[in-house]
Amino acid sequence: MAKRILLFVVTNLLIMATLSIALTLLSFTPLGPVLARASGAHLVPLALFCLIWGMAGAFISLGLSRIIAKFSMGVQIVDPNAPGAYAGLVERIARHARTAGLPMPEVGVYESPEPNAFATGPTRKRSLVAVSTGLLQQMTPQEVDGVLAHEITHIANGDMVTMTLVQGVVNAFAMFLSRVIAYLVGRMVDEKIQGLVRFGVTIALDIVFSILGALVVCWFSRRREFRADAGGARLAGRDNMIAGLARLQQLVNGPEDERGAALATLKISNRRRFSFFATHPPLEERIRVLQDSAVR
Repeated sequence: MAKRILLFVVTNLLIMATLSIALTLLSFTPLGPVLARASGAHLVPLALFCLIWGMAGAFISLGLSRIIAKFSMGVQIVDPNAPGAYAGLVERIARHARTAGLPMPEVGVYESPEPNAFATGPTRKRSLVAVSTGLLQQMTPQEVDGVLAHEITHIANGDMVTMTLVQGVVNAFAMFLSRVIAYLVGRMVDEKIQGLVRFGVTIALDIVFSILGALVVCWFSRRREFRADAGGARLAGRDNMIAGLARLQQLVNGPEDERGAALATLKISNRRRFSFFATHPPLEERIRVLQDSAVR
């Protein structure tokens, strides 16, 4: 779990750090006076500056999401015109996409014994649904149907963009607070080393606040999973959705694929013990919520 949390935070953090270093280098160019206005001493310009750059980092991550997913997981795209052994998979995804009023997403398969699937992509028209070979081998067609409906619902709900907006706001707050504190700390040291101290404190606090911000992102991700389960139940039927989750619960002690840990929020399940950094609620809770909704 620690590896997943670390990589989940580091993916966005690397972009944030790159932006911070780039801005420091730009301060030595003719843009320096403009950037000086966006310092801890000028809160309104700083807030606007952090919002713009915080959102930029998040949307860069979103734009690269499909490419990162394919590379990190080794996803092989299935040709819809010649799906071969995956004809049933393509047909199911196409059926759910039509029902949800979506364009046909890319369909991919990746080699892994872990039964899992994920959806990603910058827009509904440029989305990807990928499933593991372990899922196809260890689940019945009805259970697979529930899992695929869940992932299609993520696309229909615009969850990738919504998560990006949440991450962007978290980035903005992290940048704003780190720079205000760094400015105040800088005023406490000798003027000759103020620049170096502020830079070091800014980078350190970017890391700290990004980790704290991940708590917010993970909480929102858990709320999002319940919505995707409900949507999956509408598309594939509640019984199939519950069956898919129950099967995942039965396989909880099986092998887990640590590749693409930064994609944890996009998968059908995260099977480790619950924590505040968990991107998914416990499977038993998700099943209980669906069963309770049937009673009502």
